[in-house]
Amino acid sequence: MIRIRRKKWMSIACALCVAAGLLSGCGSDVSEKEELVLFTWDSMFPQEVLDSFEEETGIQVTYSNFDTDETMLEKLAQAEGGDYDLVIADDYIIENVIEEGLAQKLDTSKIENFKNINPLYQGQFYDENDEYTVPYGAGIPLIVYDPEAVDFEIKSYEDLWNESLKDSVALTANYRVINGITLLSMGKSMNEEDVSVIEQAGEKLKALAPNVRMIQDDNTQNALLNGEASVAFLYTSQVTKVLSENPDLKVVYPEEGLGFGIMAAFVPSKAPNADAAHKFLNYILEPETGAKCFDEIGYYCTNAEADALLENPDLAVPDSVTKGEIVQNVSEEADAAYNKNWTEFKAACD
Repeated sequence: MIRIRRKKWMSIACALCVAAGLLSGCGSDVSEKEELVLFTWDSMFPQEVLDSFEEETGIQVTYSNFDTDETMLEKLAQAEGGDYDLVIADDYIIENVIEEGLAQKLDTSKIENFKNINPLYQGQFYDENDEYTVPYGAGIPLIVYDPEAVDFEIKSYEDLWNESLKDSVALTANYRVINGITLLSMGKSMNEEDVSVIEQAGEKLKALAPNVRMIQDDNTQNALLNGEASVAFLYTSQVTKVLSENPDLKVVYPEEGLGFGIMAAFVPSKAPNADAAHKFLNYILEPETGAKCFDEIGYYCTNAEADALLENPDLAVPDSVTKGEIVQNVSEEADAAYNKNWTEFKAACD
């Protein structure tokens, strides 16, 4: 907020005006802009989008950052659901936010563009009835391969087990996600709780070991670029990077469905300016604005109407993809079984 320092004589003059009941214009040039306090990670919006919103609405965006979802929850809890007008965070932490009463239900009558949200990202575990949140970007690990080095069209997770891919598959190192895609290839849930089913997935996962060239989280995409691997299962940021360097690579949206994570926006329960938050949500759900946002942040577009406007069409999931699931917390017993699968799988890959 800009503070205007007045000279002493100006303060006296204004005081006299008040006393005389004649303050018709004294200080009228001093007005505070309406404010929206946005709380999220750094660099989540193009500056031009924030500037355009202010120009269009007169509402100034104050951008406040956090480093982790847990930090956000701690600060929001300390503020008892106040201080911030709009928060964007990850799916799993939003479940805690809602359970603790720190988010308010959206008034969708104020969000005309709510209809633009891709249904693939709605109805999720943290907000099953879509009462509290607006999705803002998805992280979707996907299969990418070199069609020049693979002699068949890869369409599914199941194809990773094809014997022709021996010693040519690069995988990221998230134990739940790799267990999850194995379960999806079996027609099961990524969040399977039945230990006997998880054990079956473990046996199938070990059968993948001969095809695995490497398991690593950092810069896994480089294995495709340097020819060390012909197929890779990559995080969203890695998919974007590898395609920017080699657009001839093919992306696979597996037939069994996607595993993904979602960032979503919510309005805190005691937001000082909830009305401004609703206006901002409606603004970023406009197709043109949404396209600018997703092209900037590089996450998969959650606004169906913005897909056709993206400069990077690889950030739009095809309309044919209608199934997706988020990795969630499971019981300690199930998690132990997932960890056992992972340990045995890595040993088999060595």
